[in-house]
Amino acid sequence: MARLVSSSLVRGLVRSCRASSTATVSRPTFQQFMTYSSAPSGDSNMNGGTSTRVAADPDTHQDFQPTSKGSDMSLNDIVAKDIKENPVLIYMKGYPDAPRCGFSALAVKVLQQYGVSISARDILSNMKLKESVKAHTNWPTFPQIFINGEFVGGSDIILNMHQKGELKDLLTDVNAQKGEQDSAP
Repeated sequence: MARLVSSSLVRGLVRSCRASSTATVSRPTFQQFMTYSSAPSGDSNMNGGTSTRVAADPDTHQDFQPTSKGSDMSLNDIVAKDIKENPVLIYMKGYPDAPRCGFSALAVKVLQQYGVSISARDILSNMKLKESVKAHTNWPTFPQIFINGEFVGGSDIILNMHQKGELKDLLTDVNAQKGEQDSAP
C-alpha cells in the first residue's frame, strides 16, 4: 500500500513537472490529497473556535464535524472567575503535581510550605488562555500567582516574600478564611 501511494505521488510529480513546461498547472497532483480548509466560527471559547476538515472528501458530513462543548464564557471571564473563586491560584506551566518548568516548580514548592490548597491552570494546554492571563495582569512571564484575588507576581517574588516572612502573613489570612468556611453550617 505504501509503495502504491509513493508510486502515485512520484508519477504525479513527474507529470506536473512535464506539464509545467508545456502548460500552466494549478497545483501538483500530490497536493490534491492534502487539501484542507479551516473555517473560522463565531465560537470564542477555550477550544479555539475553528474546525478543520478535508475539503475534497465526499464522506465528510456535517454531522461528523468537530464540535466544541465549551461554555459561552470568554477567556477573560474565566480568568476573572478563577481569580475571584480561588484563594491561592497559580497559572503555571504544568500542574502542581507535575510542573513543566523550574520556575513553576519553585513557586509550587514555596506555596506548599504553608499547607494551603493551591488551585492551578496549565497555560501550556491553551495558548489563548495564556494570552488572556498576560493581558489581565500585564505581566509577561509565568508562573503568575494570585492570593486572595490579588496578583502577587511570579516565583521570584513569592520566594522573596517567603524569605522576608511576608508570605506567611498573607497565607495565614487564607488559612483563617478557609477555617471560617469549613466551620460554617
